[in-house]
Amino acid sequence: MPAFWHWFVAAGTIIFVVWCVWLIQWASKQGPQNVADDEVVGHVWDGDLEEWNKPAPRWWLYLYFITIAWAVGYMIAYPGLGSWDGLLGWSQQGQYEEEMQAASDRYEPIYERFAAMSFDALAEEPDALNLGKSLYASYCTTCHGSDARGATGYPNLTDGDWLWGGTEAAITTSIRQGRMGVMPVLAPALGGDAGIDNMVRYVKSLSGLGEADAAAMSSQPMFMALCSACHNADGSGNPLFGAPNLTDETWLHGSADDVIRTTITKGRNSVMPAHGELLGENRSKILAAYIASLSKQ
Repeated sequence: MPAFWHWFVAAGTIIFVVWCVWLIQWASKQGPQNVADDEVVGHVWDGDLEEWNKPAPRWWLYLYFITIAWAVGYMIAYPGLGSWDGLLGWSQQGQYEEEMQAASDRYEPIYERFAAMSFDALAEEPDALNLGKSLYASYCTTCHGSDARGATGYPNLTDGDWLWGGTEAAITTSIRQGRMGVMPVLAPALGGDAGIDNMVRYVKSLSGLGEADAAAMSSQPMFMALCSACHNADGSGNPLFGAPNLTDETWLHGSADDVIRTTITKGRNSVMPAHGELLGENRSKILAAYIASLSKQ
């Protein structure tokens, strides 16, 4: 924090506390003049609700001073005055690191014991799967759902259809390093709406969602030129690029004509964020084994 803002925050805080003390003292001395304690002050609400000249009890006033004293003590002991660290040396970052270290000391031996197992054995170990399930609930449900069946644009992890492969190395890499799936814009190369419509019908025919007529089949050379590098010549996909298999019934974004048209004309950018720093090697392996087990159930 720059020195100016340190002094701005510190001075503002101190001035405000002093002002509170003054305000309470000033207000405690105010009251109606020449009015006895058992008389009304002349303020009336709703016709019969009158204000009597009865000051607040002293203990009530003392509570304000106690609160101010507590605030002063808090600002001395904890960070509350600009860049002042406080006499106790407490910080949010320090508390977070202490809690993380305590959790690591407690749970890391468990992670190490399971991570020492082979991947196949780990995917069948009940205790390890329960641990992987808890990791999944913490890090994966937002995108893939609590049942791991995904949603539009987010892969289903239970069907055995893998964009990047279902091996230990592939799943662990997806978790630790993340993935970036890119579908480029192809509309300009297809020559207008007619060419796009023909490509939509041809792509759908690869998975048996319709018959490709002569017009649709005319897109086959364009498919070979523009799409086969990623999806293979037969449309079966390529895990090296995360290119989907176009010949099965699994559609990441949907199989409707307008959805496929959008994919062709606007492209797609799918991102799987990296979790390596959050999970570490051992937990990544346990989570990968749990995810692998989902497609075998």
